[in-house]
Amino acid sequence: MSALLAAGCGTTNTELAEDDSPISTLSSEFGYLGPVCRDGKPTRASTRGVTADTIRVGVFTDFGFTKNLEFIDAAMAFASWCNARGGIEGRRIEVAVRDTNLTEVRQRMLESCDDDFAIVGGGAGLDALGVRERLSCLLPSFPAQVVQPRSVGADLEFSASPTALPRHDIYTGFRHWLVKEAYPESIGKIGFVTADSPVSKVLADKGRESFQALGATIVYDDPHPIVGMTNWMPIAQTIKDRGVRGLVFNGEPSQLAKLEQALTTLGHRPDWIDATNNNYSPAFLKDAGASIGFQNNVADLGGVVPFEKAETVTATHQVKAIFDEYAPNTRMSFPQLRAISAWLLFAMSAAECGDNLTRRCVYDAASSETSWTAGGLQGRIDLSNPLVPKSCFNVEQATTEGWRPADFTPDTGLFRCNIPLYKFRTDYGSPMTLADVGKTLSDVE
Repeated sequence: MSALLAAGCGTTNTELAEDDSPISTLSSEFGYLGPVCRDGKPTRASTRGVTADTIRVGVFTDFGFTKNLEFIDAAMAFASWCNARGGIEGRRIEVAVRDTNLTEVRQRMLESCDDDFAIVGGGAGLDALGVRERLSCLLPSFPAQVVQPRSVGADLEFSASPTALPRHDIYTGFRHWLVKEAYPESIGKIGFVTADSPVSKVLADKGRESFQALGATIVYDDPHPIVGMTNWMPIAQTIKDRGVRGLVFNGEPSQLAKLEQALTTLGHRPDWIDATNNNYSPAFLKDAGASIGFQNNVADLGGVVPFEKAETVTATHQVKAIFDEYAPNTRMSFPQLRAISAWLLFAMSAAECGDNLTRRCVYDAASSETSWTAGGLQGRIDLSNPLVPKSCFNVEQATTEGWRPADFTPDTGLFRCNIPLYKFRTDYGSPMTLADVGKTLSDVE
């Protein structure tokens, strides 16, 4: 139940390309970061959650509601790998699982405030419920995902692999590619199918605005119960009747597979279906069955190296090796790649602090990363200002032989980074700041 990373916070110019060098597996080095975890000689308990031997880290998860272990498994795998190599400058990582059961975010955050040094590598669907408490206790966060507007881009939060931005559409490049390049005839026939939940509704609102800014016409827009439909055929029939040529689905991954089965039964094939990266998994291919060979599912991975490049990209290969060794019964998921990026960023930042491990030191170290790639797991991210939009994307396409990179014309190694992100005109909510809770950065110690 522990782990850690050590080494300098360096960057490189080659992390976006496939690597021809021999791939190492379970050494103390990771990708282009060099040695990450190693022994040291810490001597003191420098702050809450830190002793001379350990660092206590909270991992948020909705496991009690979703029964999904992905963030817990990622934390345990990384911690075990890192601790076996000496931890973060000699301090072992202790993982404290903070299970929100979906709605208990505030309660778990208060517990984390009492016991943890930082929050790392997790996420909660209703994450905004705990932001005020986190900022009030000056707790740094390195999440695998952020969801709600008050949480996205909040102070003391470092998204090593952003899943959202507060004022820009991170999917602009992908959407531009869909309706302006790959499938231009779909631009006048876009459809939305959205789960009736606060999270999905905001995602759909942002998606509609972004597509319409590109000149798209929305011809179908219908909510469905968050638990799904017992019969998807009526919605599928309406999609067919409206002639939808580009379909965006916001909801539970298992429900999209059922909708696609209904569409396939009706013989309707949109030019593309945005499966979202929630469905970038073998499970979706299995659930969709014969529909995979008929429908055209695509997903934007947001500049993260796909699993199928593990044999040629050192960092991705190493992640798989870590899971094989320390979580052998785990079927890896895409959110776990984001979780590992968060763990790496935290560990590298904490290692820079040495014996004087404080929250302010970790904050300053993470803030200095202007070109974070997690050692080659993803495209570059500037963490010095979380409100600055990233611009790299990459597209995966579902086939009967598995997920494969689509022909999206990459221009920077495995990614495409040449399309400026759309800035929303609608106010979807501002990220919470230290000032909102009567604090300043000078209060962080």
